[in-house]
Amino acid sequence: MPEHEGAAPVRDDIEAVTRAVLTASRLLVAISARSLATVEENITLPQFRMLVVLSTRGPSKLVALAEHLGVQPSTAMRMVDRLITSGLTSRRTNPDNRRETVLSLTEEGSRVVADVTARRREEITTILRRLDPARRDALVDALDAFNTAGREPSYEAEDALHPLGWTDPADETQ
Repeated sequence: MPEHEGAAPVRDDIEAVTRAVLTASRLLVAISARSLATVEENITLPQFRMLVVLSTRGPSKLVALAEHLGVQPSTAMRMVDRLITSGLTSRRTNPDNRRETVLSLTEEGSRVVADVTARRREEITTILRRLDPARRDALVDALDAFNTAGREPSYEAEDALHPLGWTDPADETQ
């Protein structure tokens, strides 16, 4: 006997869901690229990811930043050098350990993160307005379940810890 009389049977086509999620991720990457291109033409998505990490985590040592981004320190250093040249990050000596340097966002780097985030939010909102309210509710439920399964923390407007994703890999071990 079905759990809910008259309810449609549950479709469990993992391949169809996978295709839908891949298509949605392609759309979200395109939105990310467009939102970034409107602000700065010389910043790559990985460099922007670094700016977001510095924005959310604050000043960081190079090794910690590389680990958080999942890249080699030499790769992170090249990214930092380009971002310093662009005026988006700065490097200073760690006052607690003069052998270390600390990387942080400049005022311009903070502006870029805010502008790109606002542009991304606008474009996503425009797309969501094309859905009827019932579909939006269903999408919230589906995405909440997907994010929970992927261990991605929920984005709350008043909690900007992860405004654009990219959680700390160390959080997954807890």
